[in-house]
Amino acid sequence: MTAPLVELRDVTRSFPGPPEVQALKGVSLALAPGDYVSIVGPSGSGKSTMLNILGLLDRPSVGEYRLAGTHTGALNEDERAAVRARFIGFVFQAFHLMPRRTVLDNVLVPMLYSGVPRAEREERARRALERVGLGHRLEFRPGSLSGGERQRVAVARAVVSGPRLLLADEPTGNLDQATGREVMNLFEELNDEGLTLVVITHDRAVADRARRRIRIADGRLSEVA
Repeated sequence: MTAPLVELRDVTRSFPGPPEVQALKGVSLALAPGDYVSIVGPSGSGKSTMLNILGLLDRPSVGEYRLAGTHTGALNEDERAAVRARFIGFVFQAFHLMPRRTVLDNVLVPMLYSGVPRAEREERARRALERVGLGHRLEFRPGSLSGGERQRVAVARAVVSGPRLLLADEPTGNLDQATGREVMNLFEELNDEGLTLVVITHDRAVADRARRRIRIADGRLSEVA
């Protein structure tokens, strides 16, 4: 049996009050390499907290998070940043591209932190942009691209360092339906190639595309049959 890539064990995340708020309550979750999971839930249900824990942007108050077998609670902040840069890609609703830098520059940036040798970076960035259909837009700036193109740049940036886990937070939230479907098709091609994919969304149509669907409500998880 394959060891989980992601494993949460009885994770609770509390925020001090008054009153104290438990955003996650005793959450356990295991994701195998290559899983494709959607996490759905209403506003305030704990989705963002879940993303922050999975992405090593936050720590559990109680419980354990293991990533590729590593107990992340034992890592200091520098070690966590190194693991995040090497293992995890992020795609957000708002793209978060640098407006004054070219598309190519935007995709080069994460490789400064992920250990990719300098001599390989530009070729990898070009290949990633070809992969998302933007090889002809290398010298453009984000402001001259459509929303769908900007999200494709964000996907290229997220995967250029070869992460094993991709976290997508409302990735179609700023896109029309047709463009959103194109972006989801791209995610699914990457998943077919072995990338573990977690999509956090409030869009039922997006959530239903995943092989596993998990609902979060009041800080608790339940798998949808």
